[in-house]
This record gives sequence, C-alpha cells and structure tokens, in this order.
Amino acid sequence: MKKGNNKTVWTFLFICVVMLAGCSTPEKETVALKDAYQGKFLMGAALNVDQIEGRDRAGVEIVKHHFNSITAENCMKSMYLQPKEGEFFFEEADRFVEFGEANGMHMVGHTLIWHSQAPDWFFTDEEGNDVSRDVLIERMRNHITTVVGRYKGRIHGWDVVNEAILEDGTYRNSKFYSIIGEEYIPLAFEFAHEADPDTELYYNDYGMGLEGRRNGVVSMVKSLQEKNIPIHGIGMQGHMGLGYPDINEYEKSIQAYSELGLTVMITEMDIIVLPFPSSDVTAEVSLSYEYQQEMNPYTDGLPEPVATVWEEQYVDFFKLFLKHHDKISRVTLWGVSDATSWRNDWPMQGRMDYPLLFDRDYQPKPVVNELIKLGKEQ
Repeated sequence: MKKGNNKTVWTFLFICVVMLAGCSTPEKETVALKDAYQGKFLMGAALNVDQIEGRDRAGVEIVKHHFNSITAENCMKSMYLQPKEGEFFFEEADRFVEFGEANGMHMVGHTLIWHSQAPDWFFTDEEGNDVSRDVLIERMRNHITTVVGRYKGRIHGWDVVNEAILEDGTYRNSKFYSIIGEEYIPLAFEFAHEADPDTELYYNDYGMGLEGRRNGVVSMVKSLQEKNIPIHGIGMQGHMGLGYPDINEYEKSIQAYSELGLTVMITEMDIIVLPFPSSDVTAEVSLSYEYQQEMNPYTDGLPEPVATVWEEQYVDFFKLFLKHHDKISRVTLWGVSDATSWRNDWPMQGRMDYPLLFDRDYQPKPVVNELIKLGKEQ
C-alpha cells in the first residue's frame, strides 16, 4: 500500500471512531427525588453516624443526590449528647450540622425531650431516687439551652418533644410527666424558643392517624397556643406496615393539624413488610421480643406479590401527600437503605426487613422511579 493511501485509511478509521462515540447512548442521568417534588415539599432522610462521618460513602451519595433535608437519627438524642450530667458530647452532632451546611441541606434536630433514649441521671439523684420537680425542670432548661444555643441560627427546626401522647389521647406517664406534670411540654418549648427565637419548633409522634392520639395532640397544641407558647409544626411519624395506617384516618389528621395553623411534616417514614409479633402494632422503641423464625420470612428476598403491595402503599401515600402539599412542608424517610434501617432489628434482633426506597446494595427500588414520575406529573 502506498504512503498516501495509508494516511487515507487512518483518517477514515479516526472518523469512524468519532462517529461511533457520538452515536453511543450516554448513561441516563437519574432524576432526583428532591427535584421531582421541588415546589411541593422537601424530601428528607435521617442520617446515621456512619453517614455523618463519611464511612458509608454509598449512603452519602444517595443523600446528596436525592434529598434536600436531613434529620439526625440518633446523635442528637440526650443519651448521646449528654451521657453524664454537664458532660456534653457534640462531635457527631457538629459533623451532622457541618454536613448539612456543606451540602445546602435543611436540617432538623431530633430530639430535645423524649422519655426514651434519655440518660438515667436525668431523672435521679445520687441515691437513685427521683429528683424533685424543680431539679428536673432545671436539668431540662440546661440541656435544651445548651444544645439549641450551640446550633443557634444553623438548625432550621427542632423536634422539641417526642411521643408524649398515648393512643387514647392522654399523656404518657413518662418520668417527665410523673415528676413535672403536663407543664413539662410548654416548658420545653419555652426553653427552646428562648435559646433560638428564630428556629422552628415541632411536636413529633407516631400513630398520628389514630383518632384518640389526634384529638390528644390537637388539645395539647391548643393549650400551648392559648398561652402564646411558640409551636410551628407537627411531625407525623410515618412508621407504617402493609395495610396500616388507615389512609383515610391519616388524611383526617393532616387536615386537623393543619387547621391549627401549623405546618405538617411526614417524619420517620418507612413501610415494613414483616409480621409484627404483637396484635398491638406500635412504634414504641422500648419493645423487645425473642427471635422467632416465623417473624423473619423473607431472608431470601422479597416475593414479588409482597413487593407489589409494598410499592402500591408508598405510591398511595405519596399521592395523599401531593394532594395536601399546601399543608405539608417535608417528607422524611427514616434512613437511607434497607441495609442500615432500624427496622431490621426492632422489635426483634436479626430480622431482614425491606422498608426503605433503596435496597441493601444501595440501588433504587422500582418504586423510586414511580415516585419521581408521580412528583413530576403533579
């Protein structure tokens, strides 16, 4: 072959390569959940310590791509922030806030006053006896003032009181209630407002679609409002299971809380597929049962019929949220992937559940595209 012809051949090959590269199908960009619901409500996720610290890289990438709101799953609970009286541990909470600021996230502090996951010293003296009302109030004041004050102007909203009302609408007989009385709730909101007058303050609870709890929460909020005590929103925990809660009752609660003049937030959302070991379906974190194999039926994967029902429930509830998007400011998933969900080990250690939108390999489940499509169409 002559030199001139060789040059022509190489030129032809180069052009072919360029054309093939231009005709190849690029990897389709994944639309983010937060973008699909932009202008309707924020899409949030609860972050665990591995994500806050950057060890769970896959989880972090999902959060950055799909979510624009984050909640501290555990690191801001009192047992972790102040394990001993006067000794605060802020390292993990600081990193949570730094992560949120670095990524332009809406941040929610969870939670200031909760009967569970509180250190024992909070309620007892050196002899182990219950402290007086005045002592407990002062301990509440100090804890709330120190924590909220540290993040003043940085945290956008706080779950001030968590899970204080029972299913029948009465007050939970926690140590806060038995020592102080129902006044501990307005006191908590007052202390938080004094520490940061510009942050939003929320009440958060599970089973918020139940009529009794709904009526109790409405009554409690009205009593705060009558005293001019600031409260800005209600967190309706979305811990669900196949077939519950009743979506119509859930809608009634969204409407009832909104009529109080408060924003409504869907918090802690996950939908379990596993059977519950008790007829009393609840999200009470203190429950614990011995492992039973029949309570862990899907160790080899989720059967398609069950997955279909699970997906339909997510879609149905997101349709409800979109219907009331003028009342709802945020929908937060309680975790990022099935691999790290608290639902695996509660209320029974060693189970394998499938409650979240991303699977154990951190891949989006088919329902993610359905939810994105739903958000974009509305």
